[in-house]
Amino acid sequence: MTAITRTLIATPDRVPTTAKLFGYAFPQLFEPFVYNVAREMAPAYNGGYWLFYQLGNGGFYMAPDIEGRFEVSCAMNFFDGELSADALGIVACLTAYSHLSFRDDKEFAWTCGDQFYLLRDYADSHPEALAIFRAID
Repeated sequence: MTAITRTLIATPDRVPTTAKLFGYAFPQLFEPFVYNVAREMAPAYNGGYWLFYQLGNGGFYMAPDIEGRFEVSCAMNFFDGELSADALGIVACLTAYSHLSFRDDKEFAWTCGDQFYLLRDYADSHPEALAIFRAID
């Protein structure tokens, strides 16, 4: 199996990339949902700039541009642990994809479902894969 690569999306390309993937739903639904999930899971997270990544398999995720680690607590599955900012972003995006895949807007729901599996495949080879999967289980 070939490793899934990730590429940082340059600032000028962020809007066109997210518009192509999600349309209007990125700034209205997905992006705020991700920020709220991060805030709920990691009380020490208090906002900031996020990096956007395109995955070699067509996936997308975003993660806070912060050095260091976060204490994370997921009330839905009783996960308590520590995650890097990158892993927190992956968990927040996977959570958002999962929840938003049940929306009435079927095109957006299917996109979220597809993106969930693409990001999950990438997360499988992440250095923090075990913690990521425990956090989303």
